[in-house]
Amino acid sequence: MEKVPITRAGFEKLKRDLEHLRNVDLPENVRDIEVARAHGDLSENAEYKSAKERQAFIHARIKEVEQNLAACQVIEVKAAADGRAVFGCTVAIDDLKSGETTEYRLVGPFESDIAENKISVTSPIGRALISRKIGEQIRVQVPGGVREIEIADIFLEPEE
Repeated sequence: MEKVPITRAGFEKLKRDLEHLRNVDLPENVRDIEVARAHGDLSENAEYKSAKERQAFIHARIKEVEQNLAACQVIEVKAAADGRAVFGCTVAIDDLKSGETTEYRLVGPFESDIAENKISVTSPIGRALISRKIGEQIRVQVPGGVREIEIADIFLEPEE
C-alpha cells in the first residue's frame, strides 16, 4: 500500500473525526432508528428508511477514515535549509495575470481544503510549487487553463 503524506495536525484531525463518528454519530443514529421503529409499520416509515440510510453512510465513512489513517505517513513539518517550498510550508504566490496574491499551505490529499487555502502536494499547483524558491516563475496547467505564477514568499506556520 502506498503511503500518503499527512501533517501531524491532519492525522490528529482524522483520528478525532473517527472518534466522533464512532462515539457520537453512530449512537445518535441507533437512537433515531429505535424511535422510528417505535412508530410502527416499517414498510411505509420514511423516518426509519432515512435513519437506515444514514446508518449505512456512517458505517461507510468510518471504513473510509480507518483506511485513510492506515495509509497515512506523518511527515514532521520543518523548513528546508535552502529556502525551498516543502511539504507543510505555506507558499505565497502572485498570479502574474491578475496580480492577486494567494497563500497556500502544502498538505497531503486527506487534509486538503481549498476553503482554508490548504492544497494537496498531489494537485497541479502543489506539484508545481514543491522544491521551488522565492522569486521563481512557474507555468502550471490547471483545469481552468494555464496559470502563470511567481513565488512571493515561503514560510512555516505553527502546527494547529
